[in-house]
Amino acid sequence: MPIQIDLASLSHLLGIPASTPLTTGDMCRKLQLVFYPADRMSPRMNCFVSSLKNACRTLGIQILKDEEARQDDGKFKPGVVVIAPGTHPDDKLAINQVSTLYNNIIVGIHDEATPLDRQSPAQQKLDMIVSRLAWDMVHISIYLDSDSWTICTMNGGVVRLESSCPLPSDILKTLVPKLTAQVVPPKPSDLDYRPGSIPAGAETINGVAQDFSQCAALWRSNDLLLTHTSRQDLTYRSALYRKIVARYLDERSGMSYGFFARQLPSDPPAAIRFQETGLAAETIENTPSDGLTYQGKNVVPVKVIDEWFLVEPGPVTVITTRSGCKKTALDPATDLVSITLDNGRITLRTPANLPDTTVSRPSFDTLTILAHALGNRFIASILKTIRPSWEFPLQLAASGASMTHWHGYPEQSFTPEGYFIHGQKNPPVSCSTPQSAVYSFLGKIDALEKSLETGIPYRGDIHIEPNHGTNIVGTLTLAETAALVNAPCQHE
Repeated sequence: MPIQIDLASLSHLLGIPASTPLTTGDMCRKLQLVFYPADRMSPRMNCFVSSLKNACRTLGIQILKDEEARQDDGKFKPGVVVIAPGTHPDDKLAINQVSTLYNNIIVGIHDEATPLDRQSPAQQKLDMIVSRLAWDMVHISIYLDSDSWTICTMNGGVVRLESSCPLPSDILKTLVPKLTAQVVPPKPSDLDYRPGSIPAGAETINGVAQDFSQCAALWRSNDLLLTHTSRQDLTYRSALYRKIVARYLDERSGMSYGFFARQLPSDPPAAIRFQETGLAAETIENTPSDGLTYQGKNVVPVKVIDEWFLVEPGPVTVITTRSGCKKTALDPATDLVSITLDNGRITLRTPANLPDTTVSRPSFDTLTILAHALGNRFIASILKTIRPSWEFPLQLAASGASMTHWHGYPEQSFTPEGYFIHGQKNPPVSCSTPQSAVYSFLGKIDALEKSLETGIPYRGDIHIEPNHGTNIVGTLTLAETAALVNAPCQHE
């Protein structure tokens, strides 16, 4: 991974641990697994589990004995991934061996074909995946077939591997990232929550409400944007498990997929060329995590095509859809929230006078959304210095930027003018993870470099997330993006 920005500095700006593993090699070194014994396993299951253990050992992944993986109270230690093959009675599910669903990823393995009909609508497939995860109280399900095995995740990801037993290369490319980067919603402790702090009729909402509504209507005409899987419609083995899922989702009404967002106008100062500062080159290597101080201002070094720039970070604010709302039938008065990132701290504001029935929660993808917004600010700052005639900084300052995410991929030929693609080779993590936020920011620098190399003025980027979906971010409005994406024959 090229060094475009000190990762400790980026972690500080995003408010994530500097130890977050970003490569599959680092992920393997950090992983700790324990295999939870089943009452019974079929011969095929035994063969698969044995091959899985061997593949993990080959990759240097630590497999703990049961007693090594547990803490004094008998529960599995936080951070240990629990592999639970086979069937278990209700009272012996692996969920009973962990403190919370937040602390440990639980993987169920089933000796049966995946219950997904390839002809079924995407929404039905998603509902079936989430229903099985809720029934077994696991984060990931693996299904075994005679000549393949399939990974299903709670964010709707489905990956089918064409082999009867797992190969180390398949484990490294597909399963390791999913075991490292957990799909979790932002916890209350992760942000400064200010309910009801957006006044009724606030200009920040009214100014973008029409764009959100027009965008929603354009997506409504197809089934490409997965909407909502209600936790009330799921079947649980007990009332306790129903409560655990509700607590895990922070009382959200269910899992919603995709988001629309509008970054509010941002006008950063022009970046400073490092070579013009007179600072020693070692200064960059010794950058503290909270950045450098230059001429009384806090700045962060960023490298673009072999040249270092000092960029002044600042707060970014985004209006986005609340978690759990139906994205294709938005009510701007109740379904939009404001999120701000400022020096690693997130502030969530919700509209005043919300109905008691409205659960207003931040998107699972909050950090990724804000990483895109921060990246836009950095790009505008750099372009002011090296390409002052390009319009992106002026447009970001005047009207902000739009962001669209859905669990699908555009045709390869789909690239609006001035938009640049990145991310295809990243590990396949969900966009609700710290890794995705880092990939989003670094990918934007890659996109900027492609723009500069081609001479095509930068307008935005298309972030492809393997096994997951697409983020389209730039100066097009939400409605303009929706019209392009939903044009005939635009999807695979």
